[in-house]
Amino acid sequence: MWMFECSCGASTGRFDCSRLLTHFMIRLMKDWNLSITLCPCREPSTPLPKSLSGWKEYYEWRCIPLYSPVALLLHWSLTLYWALKLAVQGNLIPEISNELRIHYLGPEKELHQLAVFSELHAVFPDVRIHIDLVGPAVPEERNGERIELRDYAHCTETNCKCKCSAESFGPTSLQSGYSAVTLKLHNGYYHDCYKDLMKDTPPNLIIAPNAGVAAYRCWLQTIELINEIKVPAFFSDYCEEACNLATSCISSVTGTSPTIPIQLNPFRQPLAVEDSALFLPCYSNCFIFGI
Repeated sequence: MWMFECSCGASTGRFDCSRLLTHFMIRLMKDWNLSITLCPCREPSTPLPKSLSGWKEYYEWRCIPLYSPVALLLHWSLTLYWALKLAVQGNLIPEISNELRIHYLGPEKELHQLAVFSELHAVFPDVRIHIDLVGPAVPEERNGERIELRDYAHCTETNCKCKCSAESFGPTSLQSGYSAVTLKLHNGYYHDCYKDLMKDTPPNLIIAPNAGVAAYRCWLQTIELINEIKVPAFFSDYCEEACNLATSCISSVTGTSPTIPIQLNPFRQPLAVEDSALFLPCYSNCFIFGI
């Protein structure tokens, strides 16, 4: 999972190279490649606080030292956690109970790091979560592929309980035989895939991480669709100015301002983007807003 966080990862190509991966390499993509003290490879040792407010509180809860690099990958799942919390606080969705369905738009890098979404089970215990990942970066040969995350990504310790099947997710998966976190991949733009997606239960929330709404015209049709179906949607971007431009584009379609205003995401990736064309500090999932 780590190679896509540095420039060396670019040389491996896009996600469609995954069809050439060996079983051994696929297994490695489900490992943290860190010792047990540095990664969340097992169930939390204490109940979830009422609301996590940032990385420091999360690290303390998961008993991980602050020098652990796991936030460089976990920002995908924790940004989704934060968007759901904002949606509940803003009365956009009801309090989360036993099931969540998410439409996740425009995945790219995270397609190589899907194992980190298992952490959603820790922050939403006893909730069955289904995420449809929709975007043109999903290769056609993996369209419709279903991935079940039945346990947390593993550490490197051979004797750790994370290698034991009994250490898989709790009662949500054990009672029904289904995974507590299920992912499904869809190739194409959301406005083209929506009818097929709606054959299942409608989503509770739509999220588009690092969306770049103002940079890509293809977003206009998707924004029109989201405005029509009235499902709460959250967008993040690398800097505040990108979000300002995005809200301007969205408002030109919807005629309204964001329901959840632009704000700093406490679970942004804590590593500056080095090759940004902007003379502004840029971080993955840095700012977030909701409509």
